[in-house]
Amino acid sequence: MSTDAANWAYCEDFVPEDEVILAARDVADQLGCVPVLPGAARVLELVTRMAGVRSAVEIGTGAGVSTTYLLRGMGHAGVVTTIDVEPEHHKAARRTLAAAGFAPERARMITGRALDVLPRLTDGGYDLVLIDARKSEYPEYLEQAVRLLRVGGIVTIDNALWHGRVPDPAQRDESTTAVRTTLKAVRESESLSPMLLPSGDGLLVAIKTS
Repeated sequence: MSTDAANWAYCEDFVPEDEVILAARDVADQLGCVPVLPGAARVLELVTRMAGVRSAVEIGTGAGVSTTYLLRGMGHAGVVTTIDVEPEHHKAARRTLAAAGFAPERARMITGRALDVLPRLTDGGYDLVLIDARKSEYPEYLEQAVRLLRVGGIVTIDNALWHGRVPDPAQRDESTTAVRTTLKAVRESESLSPMLLPSGDGLLVAIKTS
């Protein structure tokens, strides 16, 4: 194992995950959905906590791994509106959140295609948006996220490195190109101030400044 790979693995495992999260990851494997990796999940929790997030939108629920991390960052208050096209994902996420001790009203689950649901949500009504769903739709998700966030709100994008493919210019498949295009749009936006972290599969975090 290279030094870089060893460092990454050490960071990913630095804070052990509890039984609730490990069980949710097992369920995610069974459902065929890939949850946010531990390092990026921990960053999400800490960003949420430090920013005092009380209202968040999650694009891609899966088995509820990232939903749980977001709610833990919110503490005793706040609601996550989480969108997923698969009803079975929401059923699994409800079980995860119950096991984590969260009341059902802490997560507003909307089943449907994200690009159909997002336009119905309130402009400037949210503190944080997490993008972690269909990669080919990342550019459209970003447009909606900027609209949904208040000034000072945070957009977070998981799989920002997409298995190491995004930094490699030779990789030009649809998903990689879409993620790369999204990162470029964030970097060039006059209303977003970003940073790109290697945690997990890459996590982009940007603050809406205007």
